[in-house]
Amino acid sequence: MQTWLFKSEPDVFSWSDLVARGAKGEAWDGVRNYQARNNMRAMKVGDLGFFYHSNEGKEIVGIVRVIAPAHPEAKDETGKWECVDVEAVVPVPSPVSLDAVKANPKLSDMVLVNNSRLSVQPVAADEWKEICKMGGVDLKKLKGS
Repeated sequence: MQTWLFKSEPDVFSWSDLVARGAKGEAWDGVRNYQARNNMRAMKVGDLGFFYHSNEGKEIVGIVRVIAPAHPEAKDETGKWECVDVEAVVPVPSPVSLDAVKANPKLSDMVLVNNSRLSVQPVAADEWKEICKMGGVDLKKLKGS
């Protein structure tokens, strides 16, 4: 399983919006960056990701699961853009701020630190574990979800 980070502006689409969608989830559409699109193409159903509130808050607030592989984006008339569908899994008990990520030397190579504008990005396994630890996420419970 690969892990990811999905960025969203909370005034446009927030963690609570995704939670409200329930098991049907939501298409992660509107991404207009080739690297982010290619990251979604690499995703598999069952992959997990962090839900990150960008602009306002700048913090990891939840964990999502990919529930549909990359597919053409319904709102795109050009045919260039694809998206995955995601569902909310669990909130992060203690949201992890961007400042806290940057202050942690174990996360110095993280894409979020070095390419903060990329809206869909990979997260290495050791980075995933460290952020879950920082946020109070019980990895044992997460695997059973």
